[in-house]
Amino acid sequence: MADEIRFEDRMSDADALTWNVESDPILRSTISGVYVLDQSPDPERFATKVERATRRIPRLRQRVVADPLGIAPPRWEFDPHFDLDFHVRELPAPGDGSLRALLDYTQKIAQHAFDKDRPLWTLTLVHGLEGGKAGLVMKLHHAVSDGVGMVKMTGSLMETFRTPDPSRKPRDLPVPTGPVLGRLESTREAIRHRRAEARSAVGNLLKSLGEGVADVVRRPVESAKEGRELVGSVGRFLQPISEPMSPLFRERSMSARFDVASVPLADLKRAAKSVGGTVNDAFVAAIGGGLRQYHAEMGESVESLRMTMPINVRSGDNEALAGNQFVPARFEVPVGIRNPGLRMKRIGELVRKQRDEPSLGIFDTVARVLNRLPSALTTELFGSMLKSIDFVTSNVPGPQFEVFVSGAKIERMFGFGPLAGAAVNVTAFSYDGDLAIGINMDPAAVSDPGLLVQCIRKSLDEVLSISDEDVVAALEATEEPEAA
Repeated sequence: MADEIRFEDRMSDADALTWNVESDPILRSTISGVYVLDQSPDPERFATKVERATRRIPRLRQRVVADPLGIAPPRWEFDPHFDLDFHVRELPAPGDGSLRALLDYTQKIAQHAFDKDRPLWTLTLVHGLEGGKAGLVMKLHHAVSDGVGMVKMTGSLMETFRTPDPSRKPRDLPVPTGPVLGRLESTREAIRHRRAEARSAVGNLLKSLGEGVADVVRRPVESAKEGRELVGSVGRFLQPISEPMSPLFRERSMSARFDVASVPLADLKRAAKSVGGTVNDAFVAAIGGGLRQYHAEMGESVESLRMTMPINVRSGDNEALAGNQFVPARFEVPVGIRNPGLRMKRIGELVRKQRDEPSLGIFDTVARVLNRLPSALTTELFGSMLKSIDFVTSNVPGPQFEVFVSGAKIERMFGFGPLAGAAVNVTAFSYDGDLAIGINMDPAAVSDPGLLVQCIRKSLDEVLSISDEDVVAALEATEEPEAA
């Protein structure tokens, strides 16, 4: 799968925006993955596999180098001092060797800032978990990839067999290399990059103007309407917000609390299908219901909360592009709807509306404008928006069959997305018939993380056991209901 990935020499403007705002440490974007293995991997096979992965995936040997004058986005440069032993660690099981102890360890290392003079990832193999199991913990900066890209990249570590076929010899892979630029050459290259980008932008603008004029002549009313819709969409995307909607999720910190839940994927599909929805509709509805129940248990009533959801824009030429290929859609979610079927239906409608927003196609352009502002101002403006998000949801598709890591079967896979200013991030990862859910909470915002996890699990059960009456009420509903 890694052979399909195309790596650019520079960050996109959108990636650079999330990178630059990390001058505020609360806005750090670290992705963590926890894989539970049925045994420890074969040491020699594992070492060989990781080494080969760094050769197949150049990004794993590259560090971020900022442009000296800030003319262009940061550049990916091969680390001339790359040390695999720094990135790959092994340790005995922490605590009592339970999954809880492994999560406690993972949440601690996830809070540590990356050494930005090195490639932005670590891999930790944990031996001796209870029952003879092992754990594999991956820590990756979001600038390297989004969730979909991470699945493609980590595919280089995985196999579909426990014991390899001795007749199949892997081909030799050279060590990838590239130039290390000095300050002067780095500046020149940044200027060349912006000039090429400007020429391309002018060409695209002239082409668009020509097509636009022809379209206006041919469809004047429709073209004017589409123009207004684009302006309105950009306005909604950039609309400033100053505080969370939740009366509880007010504070933010640099700490994190990890927990998990899981449901059979087929059961969630069945519940979603009952109201004509998708797995993602059912997943988000369950998380929303859990958040409403948590607020109720804490003595507060909420009808809506503000959510960010990454909209995957991988298609066509950028399908195999490394880095982040998503737009963060931000909208209010009606968590107060008691009927789980109706909640699924309404949330599904909102998500599909977000996927049709005209501004999705120009997010990188908007990010370019924000990056041209003074760094402190960009962090203040964009950061205040991120800190006003109540929760984030993400749904990442994984392999729907058993996979192994150097002889060890992966039993469970959990992904933990970054808070980056939000109170809660809930990431679903589907693997071999299971939907594994990683819950990342900011303890400053969520004063009782254990209660929130209980409420989310209860809400998942509620969605899975949706009644016929709830389905009928959801299917018959035609107008926006009153959130009870």
